Amino acid sequence: MIRSVRNVARLFEIARTLARHDALFPLEMLGAAAPLVALAKAMSKRSVPGRPGERLAAALQELGPSFIKIGQALSVRSDLVGEEIADDLSGLQDRLPPFPGLRAREIIAEELGAPMDALFAEFDDKPIAAASIAQVHCALTGDGDEVAVKVLRPGIEEAFARDLDLLTWVAEIAERTQPRLRRLKPLETVRTLRDSVLIEMDLRLEAAAAEELAENFAGDDTFHVPKVDWRRTARRVLTLERIAGIPIDERDEIVAAGHDPEQVVKAAAAAFFKQVFRDGFFHADQHPGNLFIQPDGSIMAVDFGIMGRLDKPTRHYLGEMLLGFLNRDYKRVAEVHFEAGWVPAHKSVQAFNQACRSIAEPILDKPQSEISIARLLRQLFHVTETFEMETQPQLLLLQKTMLVAEGVGRTLYPDMNMWFLAKPLIEDWVEEHIGPDVRLRETVEQVADGLRRLPKMVSDLEKGGSALARGEVKLHPETLRALSGGAKRPIPMGVWAAVILFLFLVLLIF
Repeated sequence: MIRSVRNVARLFEIARTLARHDALFPLEMLGAAAPLVALAKAMSKRSVPGRPGERLAAALQELGPSFIKIGQALSVRSDLVGEEIADDLSGLQDRLPPFPGLRAREIIAEELGAPMDALFAEFDDKPIAAASIAQVHCALTGDGDEVAVKVLRPGIEEAFARDLDLLTWVAEIAERTQPRLRRLKPLETVRTLRDSVLIEMDLRLEAAAAEELAENFAGDDTFHVPKVDWRRTARRVLTLERIAGIPIDERDEIVAAGHDPEQVVKAAAAAFFKQVFRDGFFHADQHPGNLFIQPDGSIMAVDFGIMGRLDKPTRHYLGEMLLGFLNRDYKRVAEVHFEAGWVPAHKSVQAFNQACRSIAEPILDKPQSEISIARLLRQLFHVTETFEMETQPQLLLLQKTMLVAEGVGRTLYPDMNMWFLAKPLIEDWVEEHIGPDVRLRETVEQVADGLRRLPKMVSDLEKGGSALARGEVKLHPETLRALSGGAKRPIPMGVWAAVILFLFLVLLIF
Protein backbone atom coordinates (compact mmCIF):
# COMPACT_ATOMS: atom_id res chain seq x y z
CA MET A 1 0.00 0.00 0.00
CA ILE A 2 2.75 2.44 0.98
CA ARG A 3 4.64 1.54 -2.20
CA SER A 4 1.56 2.25 -4.33
CA VAL A 5 0.89 5.63 -2.67
CA ARG A 6 4.53 6.65 -3.07
CA ASN A 7 4.60 5.58 -6.70
CA VAL A 8 1.30 7.29 -7.53
CA ALA A 9 2.64 10.57 -6.14
CA ARG A 10 5.90 10.20 -8.08
CA LEU A 11 4.03 9.21 -11.23
CA PHE A 12 1.93 12.37 -11.02
CA GLU A 13 5.11 14.48 -10.77
CA ILE A 14 6.44 12.75 -13.88
CA ALA A 15 3.12 13.16 -15.70
CA ARG A 16 3.14 16.90 -14.96
CA THR A 17 6.65 17.25 -16.38
CA LEU A 18 5.68 15.27 -19.49
CA ALA A 19 2.54 17.42 -19.81
CA ARG A 20 4.59 20.62 -19.76
CA HIS A 21 6.46 19.29 -22.79
CA ASP A 22 3.29 17.89 -24.43
CA ALA A 23 4.83 14.40 -24.21
CA LEU A 24 2.33 12.32 -22.24
CA PHE A 25 1.92 9.69 -24.94
CA PRO A 26 4.23 7.03 -23.33
CA LEU A 27 2.05 6.91 -20.19
CA GLU A 28 -1.12 6.91 -22.29
CA MET A 29 0.19 3.97 -24.28
CA LEU A 30 1.02 1.97 -21.14
CA GLY A 31 -2.45 2.55 -19.73
CA ALA A 32 -1.07 2.87 -16.19
CA ALA A 33 -2.76 5.18 -13.62
CA ALA A 34 -5.16 6.48 -16.27
CA PRO A 35 -6.94 9.00 -13.95
CA LEU A 36 -3.61 10.68 -13.08
CA VAL A 37 -2.60 10.80 -16.71
CA ALA A 38 -5.98 12.25 -17.67
CA LEU A 39 -5.60 14.94 -15.00
CA ALA A 40 -2.10 15.79 -16.20
CA LYS A 41 -3.34 15.83 -19.79
CA ALA A 42 -5.94 18.46 -18.88
CA MET A 43 -3.01 20.70 -17.87
CA SER A 44 -0.88 19.73 -20.86
CA LYS A 45 0.51 22.41 -23.14
CA ARG A 46 -0.53 22.15 -26.78
CA SER A 47 1.84 24.53 -28.55
CA VAL A 48 5.22 23.08 -27.59
CA PRO A 49 7.48 23.12 -30.67
CA GLY A 50 9.26 20.07 -32.03
CA ARG A 51 8.45 16.53 -32.99
CA PRO A 52 6.97 14.20 -30.33
CA GLY A 53 10.33 12.50 -29.84
CA GLU A 54 12.12 15.82 -29.38
CA ARG A 55 9.55 16.91 -26.80
CA LEU A 56 9.87 13.59 -24.97
CA ALA A 57 13.68 13.86 -24.98
CA ALA A 58 13.47 17.34 -23.44
CA ALA A 59 11.11 16.11 -20.73
CA LEU A 60 13.32 13.13 -19.87
CA GLN A 61 16.38 15.40 -19.70
CA GLU A 62 14.53 17.59 -17.19
CA LEU A 63 13.44 14.56 -15.11
CA GLY A 64 17.06 13.64 -14.46
CA PRO A 65 19.52 10.72 -14.52
CA SER A 66 17.10 7.78 -14.31
CA PHE A 67 14.96 9.09 -17.10
CA ILE A 68 17.89 9.92 -19.33
CA LYS A 69 18.76 6.21 -19.08
CA ILE A 70 15.15 5.29 -19.82
CA GLY A 71 15.18 7.49 -22.91
CA GLN A 72 18.36 5.86 -24.13
CA ALA A 73 16.79 2.43 -23.57
CA LEU A 74 13.67 3.48 -25.51
CA SER A 75 15.84 4.66 -28.40
CA VAL A 76 16.15 1.02 -29.52
CA ARG A 77 12.49 0.18 -28.88
CA SER A 78 10.92 1.41 -32.10
CA ASP A 79 8.45 -1.43 -31.62
CA LEU A 80 7.19 0.48 -28.57
CA VAL A 81 7.52 4.14 -29.56
CA GLY A 82 7.87 4.17 -33.36
CA GLU A 83 10.91 4.82 -35.52
CA GLU A 84 10.80 8.62 -35.56
CA ILE A 85 10.60 8.90 -31.77
CA ALA A 86 13.31 6.27 -31.36
CA ASP A 87 15.56 8.31 -33.65
CA ASP A 88 14.96 11.49 -31.65
CA LEU A 89 15.69 9.71 -28.37
CA SER A 90 18.95 8.29 -29.72
CA GLY A 91 20.40 11.81 -29.52
CA LEU A 92 19.57 12.18 -25.81
CA GLN A 93 22.71 13.45 -24.11
CA ASP A 94 23.87 11.83 -20.89
CA ARG A 95 25.28 15.04 -19.50
CA LEU A 96 24.51 16.83 -16.25
CA PRO A 97 26.07 19.73 -14.35
CA PRO A 98 29.06 18.55 -12.28
CA PHE A 99 28.97 18.26 -8.51
CA PRO A 100 31.69 20.09 -6.52
CA GLY A 101 35.25 18.80 -6.65
CA LEU A 102 35.46 19.06 -2.85
CA ARG A 103 32.61 16.54 -2.57
CA ALA A 104 34.44 14.25 -5.01
CA ARG A 105 37.53 14.39 -2.80
CA GLU A 106 35.43 13.44 0.25
CA ILE A 107 33.91 10.44 -1.55
CA ILE A 108 37.33 9.24 -2.75
CA ALA A 109 38.92 9.50 0.70
CA GLU A 110 35.95 7.75 2.34
CA GLU A 111 35.79 4.93 -0.23
CA LEU A 112 39.54 4.26 -0.35
CA GLY A 113 40.08 4.71 3.37
CA ALA A 114 43.02 7.07 3.02
CA PRO A 115 43.61 10.85 2.86
CA MET A 116 43.81 12.37 -0.61
CA ASP A 117 47.44 13.40 -0.29
CA ALA A 118 48.34 9.76 0.37
CA LEU A 119 46.50 8.69 -2.77
CA PHE A 120 47.37 11.41 -5.28
CA ALA A 121 50.15 13.94 -5.71
CA GLU A 122 47.78 16.12 -7.76
CA PHE A 123 44.00 16.12 -8.22
CA ASP A 124 42.07 18.47 -10.53
CA ASP A 125 38.82 19.58 -8.87
CA LYS A 126 37.30 20.49 -12.23
CA PRO A 127 35.96 17.34 -13.92
CA ILE A 128 36.67 16.65 -17.58
CA ALA A 129 33.29 14.92 -17.99
CA ALA A 130 30.04 14.82 -15.99
CA ALA A 131 27.28 12.34 -16.80
CA SER A 132 24.15 11.05 -15.09
CA ILE A 133 25.88 8.49 -12.87
CA ALA A 134 29.42 9.75 -12.36
CA GLN A 135 32.01 12.34 -13.29
CA VAL A 136 35.71 12.07 -14.15
CA HIS A 137 38.68 13.99 -12.76
CA CYS A 138 42.32 14.02 -13.87
CA ALA A 139 44.94 13.19 -11.25
CA LEU A 140 48.59 12.29 -10.78
CA THR A 141 49.73 9.49 -8.46
CA GLY A 142 52.73 9.69 -6.17
CA ASP A 143 54.56 7.42 -8.62
CA GLY A 144 54.05 9.99 -11.38
CA ASP A 145 51.32 8.05 -13.25
CA GLU A 146 48.66 10.13 -14.99
CA VAL A 147 45.24 8.72 -14.19
CA ALA A 148 41.54 9.41 -14.71
CA VAL A 149 39.41 9.08 -11.57
CA LYS A 150 35.71 8.32 -11.97
CA VAL A 151 33.52 9.21 -8.96
CA LEU A 152 29.88 8.24 -8.46
CA ARG A 153 27.39 11.07 -7.98
CA PRO A 154 26.25 11.63 -4.38
CA GLY A 155 22.80 10.15 -3.76
CA ILE A 156 22.57 8.54 -7.19
CA GLU A 157 21.93 5.04 -5.82
CA GLU A 158 18.85 6.19 -3.88
CA ALA A 159 17.49 8.18 -6.85
CA PHE A 160 17.79 5.24 -9.22
CA ALA A 161 16.33 2.79 -6.69
CA ARG A 162 13.25 5.00 -6.29
CA ASP A 163 12.71 5.50 -10.02
CA LEU A 164 13.39 1.87 -10.95
CA ASP A 165 10.84 0.75 -8.35
CA LEU A 166 8.35 3.08 -10.01
CA LEU A 167 9.14 1.70 -13.46
CA THR A 168 8.74 -1.86 -12.20
CA TRP A 169 5.37 -0.97 -10.70
CA VAL A 170 4.17 0.65 -13.94
CA ALA A 171 5.40 -2.32 -16.01
CA GLU A 172 3.59 -4.75 -13.69
CA ILE A 173 0.34 -2.82 -14.14
CA ALA A 174 0.84 -2.61 -17.91
CA GLU A 175 1.37 -6.37 -18.25
CA ARG A 176 -1.61 -7.10 -16.03
CA THR A 177 -4.06 -4.69 -17.72
CA GLN A 178 -2.73 -4.49 -21.31
CA PRO A 179 -2.45 -8.02 -22.77
CA ARG A 180 -1.27 -6.60 -26.11
CA LEU A 181 1.89 -5.33 -24.40
CA ARG A 182 2.95 -8.65 -22.85
CA ARG A 183 4.66 -9.73 -26.07
CA LEU A 184 6.95 -6.70 -25.72
CA LYS A 185 8.01 -7.81 -22.20
CA PRO A 186 7.93 -4.40 -20.46
CA LEU A 187 8.69 -5.93 -17.06
CA GLU A 188 11.65 -7.92 -18.36
CA THR A 189 12.89 -4.82 -20.18
CA VAL A 190 12.77 -2.81 -16.94
CA ARG A 191 14.65 -5.59 -15.15
CA THR A 192 17.30 -5.56 -17.86
CA LEU A 193 17.64 -1.79 -17.42
CA ARG A 194 17.83 -2.25 -13.64
CA ASP A 195 20.57 -4.87 -13.93
CA SER A 196 22.53 -2.62 -16.27
CA VAL A 197 22.21 0.37 -13.94
CA LEU A 198 23.18 -1.64 -10.85
CA ILE A 199 26.37 -2.72 -12.63
CA GLU A 200 27.10 0.89 -13.62
CA MET A 201 26.77 2.00 -10.00
CA ASP A 202 29.38 -0.44 -8.70
CA LEU A 203 32.60 0.83 -10.23
CA ARG A 204 34.44 -2.32 -9.17
CA LEU A 205 32.31 -4.18 -11.73
CA GLU A 206 33.24 -1.62 -14.38
CA ALA A 207 36.91 -2.18 -13.50
CA ALA A 208 36.41 -5.95 -13.87
CA ALA A 209 34.71 -5.43 -17.24
CA ALA A 210 37.64 -3.31 -18.42
CA GLU A 211 40.11 -6.02 -17.42
CA GLU A 212 38.06 -8.77 -19.09
CA LEU A 213 37.87 -6.78 -22.33
CA ALA A 214 41.61 -6.09 -22.13
CA GLU A 215 42.34 -9.80 -21.68
CA ASN A 216 40.16 -10.64 -24.68
CA PHE A 217 42.32 -8.32 -26.83
CA ALA A 218 45.68 -9.22 -25.34
CA GLY A 219 48.24 -9.26 -28.15
CA ASP A 220 45.94 -7.33 -30.52
CA ASP A 221 47.67 -4.13 -31.61
CA THR A 222 44.51 -2.57 -33.09
CA PHE A 223 42.35 -2.25 -29.95
CA HIS A 224 43.34 -1.27 -26.41
CA VAL A 225 41.84 -0.73 -22.96
CA PRO A 226 43.30 1.51 -20.22
CA LYS A 227 44.96 -0.27 -17.31
CA VAL A 228 42.99 -0.46 -14.05
CA ASP A 229 44.57 0.94 -10.88
CA TRP A 230 42.99 -1.48 -8.39
CA ARG A 231 44.71 0.16 -5.41
CA ARG A 232 42.68 3.31 -6.06
CA THR A 233 39.41 1.60 -7.06
CA ALA A 234 36.37 0.84 -4.88
CA ARG A 235 32.59 0.65 -5.22
CA ARG A 236 32.18 4.39 -5.82
CA VAL A 237 35.63 5.21 -7.24
CA LEU A 238 37.38 3.90 -10.35
CA THR A 239 40.93 4.84 -11.31
CA LEU A 240 42.24 4.07 -14.78
CA GLU A 241 45.34 4.89 -16.77
CA ARG A 242 44.78 8.29 -18.36
CA ILE A 243 44.77 8.21 -22.14
CA ALA A 244 45.08 10.84 -24.84
CA GLY A 245 43.88 10.53 -28.38
CA ILE A 246 41.62 11.87 -31.12
CA PRO A 247 37.88 11.20 -30.78
CA ILE A 248 36.97 8.68 -33.44
CA ASP A 249 34.46 10.98 -35.16
CA GLU A 250 36.98 13.82 -35.66
CA ARG A 251 37.81 12.89 -39.24
CA ASP A 252 39.83 15.98 -40.13
CA GLU A 253 42.05 15.62 -37.06
CA ILE A 254 42.55 11.92 -37.76
CA VAL A 255 43.62 12.64 -41.34
CA ALA A 256 45.87 15.50 -40.19
CA ALA A 257 47.56 13.09 -37.77
CA GLY A 258 48.45 10.86 -40.72
CA HIS A 259 45.88 8.11 -40.22
CA ASP A 260 43.82 6.51 -42.99
CA PRO A 261 40.07 6.71 -42.12
CA GLU A 262 39.41 3.58 -44.16
CA GLN A 263 41.86 1.57 -42.06
CA VAL A 264 40.39 3.00 -38.86
CA VAL A 265 36.87 1.91 -39.88
CA LYS A 266 38.18 -1.55 -40.81
CA ALA A 267 39.86 -1.87 -37.42
CA ALA A 268 36.70 -0.69 -35.64
CA ALA A 269 34.53 -3.17 -37.58
CA ALA A 270 36.92 -6.03 -36.81
CA ALA A 271 37.06 -5.10 -33.10
CA PHE A 272 33.29 -4.96 -32.91
CA PHE A 273 32.97 -8.33 -34.66
CA LYS A 274 35.46 -9.94 -32.27
CA GLN A 275 33.64 -8.59 -29.23
CA VAL A 276 30.19 -9.74 -30.37
CA PHE A 277 30.92 -13.07 -32.09
CA ARG A 278 34.27 -14.30 -30.83
CA ASP A 279 33.88 -13.28 -27.18
CA GLY A 280 30.16 -12.70 -26.66
CA PHE A 281 31.17 -9.70 -24.51
CA PHE A 282 30.99 -6.25 -26.05
CA HIS A 283 31.37 -2.59 -25.20
CA ALA A 284 27.78 -1.35 -25.45
CA ASP A 285 28.37 2.40 -25.25
CA GLN A 286 30.51 3.06 -28.29
CA HIS A 287 29.66 6.70 -28.88
CA PRO A 288 32.48 8.93 -30.18
CA GLY A 289 33.32 10.23 -26.70
CA ASN A 290 34.33 6.71 -25.65
CA LEU A 291 36.58 5.75 -28.58
CA PHE A 292 39.90 7.44 -29.35
CA ILE A 293 42.55 7.04 -32.03
CA GLN A 294 46.02 6.63 -30.58
CA PRO A 295 49.23 7.96 -32.22
CA ASP A 296 49.92 4.48 -33.67
CA GLY A 297 46.46 4.37 -35.28
CA SER A 298 45.01 1.87 -32.80
CA ILE A 299 41.64 2.34 -31.09
CA MET A 300 41.46 3.00 -27.35
CA ALA A 301 38.10 2.45 -25.60
CA VAL A 302 36.99 4.03 -22.32
CA ASP A 303 33.88 3.88 -20.08
CA PHE A 304 32.95 0.25 -19.44
CA GLY A 305 29.83 0.77 -17.37
CA ILE A 306 27.53 -0.62 -20.05
CA MET A 307 28.64 -3.97 -21.43
CA GLY A 308 26.64 -6.60 -23.29
CA ARG A 309 26.81 -10.39 -23.21
CA LEU A 310 25.52 -12.93 -25.72
CA ASP A 311 25.54 -16.67 -25.09
CA LYS A 312 26.81 -19.07 -27.74
CA PRO A 313 23.40 -20.10 -29.17
CA THR A 314 22.36 -16.46 -29.56
CA ARG A 315 25.64 -15.68 -31.34
CA HIS A 316 25.06 -18.62 -33.68
CA TYR A 317 21.57 -17.46 -34.60
CA LEU A 318 22.66 -13.83 -34.87
CA GLY A 319 25.55 -14.69 -37.20
CA GLU A 320 23.31 -16.73 -39.50
CA MET A 321 20.62 -14.05 -39.44
CA LEU A 322 23.05 -11.26 -40.36
CA LEU A 323 24.55 -13.34 -43.17
CA GLY A 324 21.06 -14.16 -44.40
CA PHE A 325 20.21 -10.47 -44.65
CA LEU A 326 23.55 -9.50 -46.23
CA ASN A 327 23.12 -12.31 -48.80
CA ARG A 328 19.40 -11.57 -49.22
CA ASP A 329 18.64 -15.13 -48.25
CA TYR A 330 15.34 -14.35 -46.52
CA LYS A 331 14.34 -17.99 -46.33
CA ARG A 332 17.33 -18.66 -44.08
CA VAL A 333 16.59 -15.53 -42.03
CA ALA A 334 13.06 -16.82 -41.41
CA GLU A 335 14.29 -20.31 -40.57
CA VAL A 336 16.76 -18.94 -38.02
CA HIS A 337 13.97 -17.14 -36.18
CA PHE A 338 11.98 -20.36 -35.93
CA GLU A 339 15.01 -22.45 -34.92
CA ALA A 340 15.82 -19.96 -32.17
CA GLY A 341 12.24 -20.12 -30.92
CA TRP A 342 11.80 -16.37 -31.40
CA VAL A 343 8.72 -16.98 -33.59
CA PRO A 344 6.17 -19.59 -32.44
CA ALA A 345 6.27 -22.87 -34.37
CA HIS A 346 2.59 -22.64 -35.38
CA LYS A 347 3.29 -19.57 -37.53
CA SER A 348 4.14 -19.83 -41.23
CA VAL A 349 7.84 -19.84 -42.16
CA GLN A 350 6.90 -18.81 -45.71
CA ALA A 351 4.86 -15.86 -44.50
CA PHE A 352 7.67 -14.73 -42.20
CA ASN A 353 10.09 -15.12 -45.13
CA GLN A 354 7.87 -12.74 -47.13
CA ALA A 355 7.76 -10.26 -44.25
CA CYS A 356 11.58 -10.29 -43.95
CA ARG A 357 11.87 -9.58 -47.67
CA SER A 358 9.40 -6.69 -47.46
CA ILE A 359 11.48 -5.12 -44.67
CA ALA A 360 14.95 -5.73 -46.05
CA GLU A 361 14.66 -5.00 -49.75
CA PRO A 362 13.93 -1.25 -49.41
CA ILE A 363 16.98 -0.94 -47.13
CA LEU A 364 19.37 -3.26 -48.95
CA ASP A 365 18.49 -1.71 -52.30
CA LYS A 366 20.21 1.52 -51.26
CA PRO A 367 23.87 2.28 -52.03
CA GLN A 368 26.08 0.18 -49.76
CA SER A 369 27.26 3.22 -47.81
CA GLU A 370 23.66 4.04 -46.83
CA ILE A 371 22.60 0.56 -45.70
CA SER A 372 21.89 0.27 -41.98
CA ILE A 373 21.62 -3.25 -40.61
CA ALA A 374 20.67 -1.80 -37.22
CA ARG A 375 17.71 -0.01 -38.80
CA LEU A 376 16.83 -3.19 -40.65
CA LEU A 377 16.61 -5.05 -37.35
CA ARG A 378 14.58 -2.19 -35.95
CA GLN A 379 12.13 -2.44 -38.87
CA LEU A 380 11.84 -6.14 -38.17
CA PHE A 381 10.23 -5.35 -34.82
CA HIS A 382 7.41 -3.55 -36.63
CA VAL A 383 6.00 -6.77 -38.06
CA THR A 384 6.61 -8.97 -35.06
CA GLU A 385 3.11 -8.54 -33.61
CA THR A 386 1.61 -10.35 -36.60
CA PHE A 387 3.87 -13.33 -35.92
CA GLU A 388 3.63 -13.23 -32.11
CA MET A 389 7.40 -12.77 -31.97
CA GLU A 390 8.54 -12.01 -28.44
CA THR A 391 11.02 -9.22 -27.79
CA GLN A 392 14.57 -10.47 -27.20
CA PRO A 393 15.99 -8.20 -24.47
CA GLN A 394 19.51 -9.60 -24.93
CA LEU A 395 19.50 -8.22 -28.50
CA LEU A 396 18.16 -4.73 -27.70
CA LEU A 397 21.47 -3.52 -26.26
CA LEU A 398 23.29 -4.94 -29.26
CA GLN A 399 20.93 -3.19 -31.68
CA LYS A 400 21.56 0.14 -29.97
CA THR A 401 25.32 -0.45 -30.09
CA MET A 402 25.12 -1.37 -33.77
CA LEU A 403 23.25 1.84 -34.55
CA VAL A 404 25.86 3.99 -32.79
CA ALA A 405 28.75 2.08 -34.40
CA GLU A 406 27.22 2.55 -37.84
CA GLY A 407 26.90 6.28 -37.26
CA VAL A 408 30.53 6.56 -36.18
CA GLY A 409 31.71 4.55 -39.17
CA ARG A 410 29.65 6.62 -41.59
CA THR A 411 30.99 9.88 -40.13
CA LEU A 412 34.58 8.69 -40.42
CA TYR A 413 34.36 7.13 -43.88
CA PRO A 414 30.99 7.84 -45.59
CA ASP A 415 31.62 5.59 -48.60
CA MET A 416 32.19 2.44 -46.57
CA ASN A 417 29.77 0.10 -44.80
CA MET A 418 31.13 -1.60 -41.68
CA TRP A 419 28.86 -4.65 -42.07
CA PHE A 420 30.13 -5.45 -45.55
CA LEU A 421 33.65 -5.04 -44.19
CA ALA A 422 32.81 -7.52 -41.41
CA LYS A 423 30.94 -9.93 -43.71
CA PRO A 424 33.99 -12.14 -44.51
CA LEU A 425 34.76 -12.33 -40.79
CA ILE A 426 31.19 -13.37 -40.01
CA GLU A 427 31.22 -15.95 -42.82
CA ASP A 428 34.43 -17.51 -41.53
CA TRP A 429 33.10 -17.52 -37.98
CA VAL A 430 29.80 -19.14 -38.99
CA GLU A 431 31.66 -21.81 -40.99
CA GLU A 432 34.01 -22.49 -38.09
CA HIS A 433 31.36 -22.56 -35.36
CA ILE A 434 28.13 -23.72 -37.03
CA GLY A 435 29.30 -26.12 -39.75
CA PRO A 436 28.38 -29.84 -39.78
CA ASP A 437 31.68 -30.87 -38.19
CA VAL A 438 31.10 -28.48 -35.31
CA ARG A 439 27.54 -29.69 -34.78
CA LEU A 440 28.78 -33.30 -34.70
CA ARG A 441 31.51 -32.40 -32.19
CA GLU A 442 29.02 -30.56 -29.96
CA THR A 443 26.68 -33.58 -30.10
CA VAL A 444 29.52 -35.89 -29.03
CA GLU A 445 30.37 -33.49 -26.19
CA GLN A 446 26.72 -33.49 -25.08
CA VAL A 447 26.64 -37.29 -25.09
CA ALA A 448 29.89 -37.40 -23.10
CA ASP A 449 28.46 -34.90 -20.62
CA GLY A 450 25.35 -37.07 -20.35
CA LEU A 451 27.45 -40.14 -19.66
CA ARG A 452 29.33 -38.26 -16.93
CA ARG A 453 25.97 -37.55 -15.28
CA LEU A 454 24.73 -41.15 -15.56
CA PRO A 455 25.96 -42.31 -12.14
CA LYS A 456 24.06 -39.54 -10.39
CA MET A 457 20.94 -40.21 -12.48
CA VAL A 458 21.08 -43.91 -11.63
CA SER A 459 21.54 -43.04 -7.96
CA ASP A 460 18.56 -40.65 -8.08
CA LEU A 461 16.44 -43.31 -9.79
CA GLU A 462 17.42 -45.88 -7.19
CA LYS A 463 16.51 -43.48 -4.39
CA GLY A 464 13.18 -42.83 -6.09
CA GLY A 465 12.55 -46.55 -6.43
CA SER A 466 13.41 -47.15 -2.79
CA ALA A 467 11.12 -44.36 -1.67
CA LEU A 468 8.35 -45.82 -3.80
CA ALA A 469 8.91 -49.30 -2.34
CA ARG A 470 8.84 -47.92 1.22
CA GLY A 471 5.56 -46.17 0.48
CA GLU A 472 7.04 -42.67 0.91
CA VAL A 473 5.95 -41.88 -2.63
CA LYS A 474 2.52 -43.09 -3.66
CA LEU A 475 1.17 -43.37 -7.20
CA HIS A 476 -2.49 -43.31 -8.14
CA PRO A 477 -3.85 -46.85 -8.73
CA GLU A 478 -4.71 -45.94 -12.33
CA THR A 479 -1.14 -44.79 -12.89
CA LEU A 480 0.25 -48.04 -11.52
CA ARG A 481 -2.15 -50.03 -13.68
CA ALA A 482 -1.15 -48.06 -16.80
CA LEU A 483 2.56 -48.42 -16.08
CA SER A 484 2.25 -52.15 -15.56
CA GLY A 485 0.00 -52.74 -18.56
CA GLY A 486 -2.85 -53.85 -16.32
CA ALA A 487 -0.77 -56.36 -14.39
CA LYS A 488 -1.03 -56.56 -10.66
CA ARG A 489 2.70 -56.10 -10.18
CA PRO A 490 4.40 -52.93 -11.48
CA ILE A 491 7.33 -53.12 -13.85
CA PRO A 492 10.62 -53.30 -11.87
CA MET A 493 12.33 -49.94 -11.34
CA GLY A 494 15.53 -51.26 -12.90
CA VAL A 495 13.70 -51.75 -16.18
CA TRP A 496 12.28 -48.22 -16.02
CA ALA A 497 15.77 -46.86 -15.27
CA ALA A 498 17.22 -48.61 -18.33
CA VAL A 499 14.40 -47.28 -20.55
CA ILE A 500 14.80 -43.71 -19.28
CA LEU A 501 18.57 -43.74 -19.73
CA PHE A 502 18.20 -45.15 -23.23
CA LEU A 503 15.73 -42.44 -24.21
CA PHE A 504 18.00 -39.80 -22.65
CA LEU A 505 20.92 -40.89 -24.81
CA VAL A 506 18.75 -41.02 -27.94
CA LEU A 507 17.58 -37.46 -27.35
CA LEU A 508 21.15 -36.25 -26.87
CA ILE A 509 22.31 -37.85 -30.10
CA PHE A 510 19.38 -36.94 -32.32
